[in-house]
Amino acid sequence: MTTEQQVSNFNIANVLTVLRIAMVPLFGWALLHDGGNDPLWRWVAFGLFAVAMITDKIDGDLARKHNLITDFGKIADPIADKAITGMAFIGLSIVGDIWWWVTIVVLLREWSVTLLRLSVLKDVVIPAAQSGKIKTVLQAFALALLLWPLPHGDAHGGAFDFWPWLVGEALFYLAQVMLAAAVAMTMWSGYEFFRDVRRERGVRTQG
Repeated sequence: MTTEQQVSNFNIANVLTVLRIAMVPLFGWALLHDGGNDPLWRWVAFGLFAVAMITDKIDGDLARKHNLITDFGKIADPIADKAITGMAFIGLSIVGDIWWWVTIVVLLREWSVTLLRLSVLKDVVIPAAQSGKIKTVLQAFALALLLWPLPHGDAHGGAFDFWPWLVGEALFYLAQVMLAAAVAMTMWSGYEFFRDVRRERGVRTQG
């Protein structure tokens, strides 16, 4: 029996993963409350997203450091990651802060890679590439900034003073630049992943 099989599924790393999955509907509700126009609930949504991103890092580190890697964790962890970021993309598209075509392209790439990774998990182990790590960081920061209830667009004047609007406008476009970089890196890392899977399968076939 392998060490991995002896590890109980009920461990802190998996608990954090399940917690992230359970946060997804609450996060979506907070983001879309009052059409995404309630500042308080947008901050709540940002807080939930930040907690999810932090626990994503923590549960992975704990699993590797304390040998808590399980088959359940291998499946649930990427699902939790894609669920929270997917909800962020969809919610921000609904409230008009991200174009729908961007969300569709990113989600198609993310879920196709995740499903392929899970389908070949027993036979082919593809380590996370540097491009994938950069993609994850860019996505996290871009989505986090876009979740902030900062005034931008037509929101200046009236309820908002000029300077808060200017800061919000600057941060909104900074987030859009980061999002564009994240989309580019998302597509590149997806290409690298499919290439590596094909190469690894070819090596195994020849062997």
